[in-house]
Amino acid sequence: MGGVGAWLLAERGRLFPWVPVCMACGIGMWLSWPGEPAGAYWVAFGLALAGLAVWQAPAAVVQPLGAALLAGCLGFLLAGARSDRVAAPVLGFRYYGPVEGRIVDIDRSQSDRPRLTLDRVVLERVPPERTPGRVRVALHGDQGFVDPQPGMRVMMTAHLTPPEGAVEPGGFDFQRLSWFRGLGAVGYVRTPVLPHSPPAAWEAWITRLRMYLSQSLQAAIPGEPGAFAAAMMTGDRSGMGAEAVRALRDSSLYHLVSISGVHMGLLAGFVFAALRYGLAMIPPLALRIPTRKVAAVVALVAAAFYLVLSGGDVATSRAFVMVAMMLGAVLLDRRAVTLRSVAMAAVVLLTLQPEGVAEPGFQMSFAATVALVAGFGAFSRLVPPGRMPGWLRPLVALVVSSVLAGFASAPFAAAHFNRFTDYGLVANVLASPLMGLMVMPSAVMAAVLAPVGLGAPALWLLDLGTGWILAIARMVAGWDGAVTMIAAPAPWALPVLALGGCTLVLMRGRARLLGALPVVAVLLLWQEDRPHLLISADGALLGLMGDGGRAISAPRGNGFSARSWLENDGDPAIQDMAARRAGFTGVKGDLRFALGPVLGASLTGKGAAQRVEAACADADLVILAGRLDGPPPQGCRVIDQSLLTRTGPLAIRLDPEGRLDLRATRPSHLRRWSGHPPPPDPAQLTALTFQSPRDAQASGQ
Repeated sequence: MGGVGAWLLAERGRLFPWVPVCMACGIGMWLSWPGEPAGAYWVAFGLALAGLAVWQAPAAVVQPLGAALLAGCLGFLLAGARSDRVAAPVLGFRYYGPVEGRIVDIDRSQSDRPRLTLDRVVLERVPPERTPGRVRVALHGDQGFVDPQPGMRVMMTAHLTPPEGAVEPGGFDFQRLSWFRGLGAVGYVRTPVLPHSPPAAWEAWITRLRMYLSQSLQAAIPGEPGAFAAAMMTGDRSGMGAEAVRALRDSSLYHLVSISGVHMGLLAGFVFAALRYGLAMIPPLALRIPTRKVAAVVALVAAAFYLVLSGGDVATSRAFVMVAMMLGAVLLDRRAVTLRSVAMAAVVLLTLQPEGVAEPGFQMSFAATVALVAGFGAFSRLVPPGRMPGWLRPLVALVVSSVLAGFASAPFAAAHFNRFTDYGLVANVLASPLMGLMVMPSAVMAAVLAPVGLGAPALWLLDLGTGWILAIARMVAGWDGAVTMIAAPAPWALPVLALGGCTLVLMRGRARLLGALPVVAVLLLWQEDRPHLLISADGALLGLMGDGGRAISAPRGNGFSARSWLENDGDPAIQDMAARRAGFTGVKGDLRFALGPVLGASLTGKGAAQRVEAACADADLVILAGRLDGPPPQGCRVIDQSLLTRTGPLAIRLDPEGRLDLRATRPSHLRRWSGHPPPPDPAQLTALTFQSPRDAQASGQ
C-alpha cells in the first residue's frame, strides 16, 4: 500500500478527471447487468452511496478510493433512474393498419428513403396505454401527396414492428438505443401518406424553423453543397444523397456533417474572436468594458441558439456542454481548455444521459478531446512560442490536431463501424482549414446578413467551401485502399482500451506507463474468433464461414443482418456477392451445408415444416424458417422459429473436437428494452450442443 498511498497523496488535487471514469464504470455495470437489477441492489447501491458521501476516511490515502466507489455507485443509480424516466410503451407485436401521428422529425434511412418520426400516435384497436410514444416509418412507393412538415399530423397505412435487437450475440443493440430515445416501433409504408391537419401556429416551431432554414439554404445553394451546408447548420441531413454520404464516410470527413464539437467549437470560437477583436478596435468601449467576457457571453448565447436550432440531439448536446464549460472558464478567469474542464463536461453529460457512455459519438468525441488537450499541452512544452516561425505554427498545429484526434478516435470508429479510413489524415488536413477559415465563418455571416438581404457574398463563399470539401471527400474516397475493413473486436476490448488510455493521459511520471500494457494487449488480441454459423431471428437467413469468407444463404432478404454479419467479419462484400460463395448447395428453399462433421439443412418457404422429415434423412441439424409441430425425427436436431423467438439470432461455433456450441443473442434474463418474449432456456441450447451422430457412430461411440 506504501507505493500506491504515496502516489495518491502526491496526486491529491489532480484526481478529479478520474470521476467521470468511475461514473462510466458504474453505468457500464448497470448496462451489462444480467437482467433488471432487483430492488435489493438498488437499496444496496443507495446505502453505499449515502454511506460513502458522509464517511470520514481515517487516512487521507483512503479518501480517493472512497470517492471512486462513490462515483461508481452514482453512475449505477443514474443509469437506472434514466431508464425509469424515459420508460414508454413498446409495441409488442407486428402491426399492419392505420397509423396517425404528428411529424417531429424528417430524415433518411440507410437505404436512402425519406423517413418520418411521429409522436402522439394513434393505432387502430390499440389502447393508449399500449401505444408507443414515438414511431418511425420509412416511405416507400409513390409518395408526393403531402409535403411533410414538422408539426403536421399525417395518416397512413403502415407495417410496424418492435425495434429489433442485436443480429448476433454481442452485436449492436438497437432495442436499447430505441428505449432511451423513446422509440417504441419502427416500420415502413408503401401506400401514400396523406395530410390530416396542418401544424398549429406555435407547434414544433423550432423544428419548423430548422426545416425552413434548411430549405432556404438548399434553395440558395443548389445540389450537394447546399445539402451539406443545411446539414452542417441545421442538422437536417435529409437532403444528403447516399453517394455523398458514402464519400464522406470513406474519407473520414463525415464528422463535418454531423453537428458535433467541431461545429460548436468553430461557431463559438468565430463569434468570440470576431466580437472580442471587433470591440478592441473601438477604444472607448475596449477601455470601459471587459471585452473578453462580453465576447464569451455572446458566443455562449450563439452556441445555445445553435443547439436549439439543430434539434438538440445527443452529439450536439454533448458539444454544447463542452463549449459552455470552456466559455464559463473564460468568464471565471480560468484556463478554458484543461482536462478538468473536459472531465466536468463528461460528468454533466453522464448525469443527464448516462446511456451515452455506450454510444460511439460519446466515446469518439471524448477520446479525441482528451487526446487534443493532453497532446497540445505536451506540444507547447516541447515547442514553446518563439522556437518555431509564427507562420509555420498554425500549419503544424493543424497536422498535430488531426493526428491526435484521428489516432485517439480510430480504435472506437473501427470497433463500432468496422472500418479504418487509411487516408483520413490526408482528407482532414486538406478539409479542416476550409471548414475553420471559410465554411463556418461564411455560414455565420450568411446567418447574420441574409435577413437584411446582404447574404449573397457569404452564401457564395459557403457554396464554394462546401463544394471543395465534397470534392476532397470524393477524391480521397476514390483512392485505392481508401477503406480497410476491421473485424469486430472482443467485447472486453474497448473498456480495457479506454482504461489504458485514461491511465496514459491522466497519470503522471512513470506510473502512466502502466496504461501502455492494456493498450498493447488490446491491439494484439483485438479480434476473437468469429462464429462458424450465424442464424437470423426468423431462421430464413444463414451465414456460413468458409475459406473465402462468409457465405450467405440468400442474395436478398434480411439485408441488415447480412450486412452486419459481413461487416463484423471485416468483409467488404455485399450480400449478393456473398451469396455466390461456396458453402450452400441445393435449390432455393432447400439448401444443404456442412459444418465440420455436422451435416446441415436450411428449409424456407411454403411447406418448409412438411419437409423436415425428409431433410433429417441426410442431415444432422435442420434450420427451419417456420414452426415444427411435434418432436423432430430421432437423431435429428431442429432449430425452428419457436426456439428462435426465445433465443433471438443464434451463433454456432465448432470446437476442435467437432462439437457445436450454440450461443443465444437474447440473454436468459431480459431487460426492459428487450420486449416480452419468453427468455431462452439454457437446457434447450445444451440439448442442441452435440457431435454429429454419424461421426459418433463412425468412431464407435
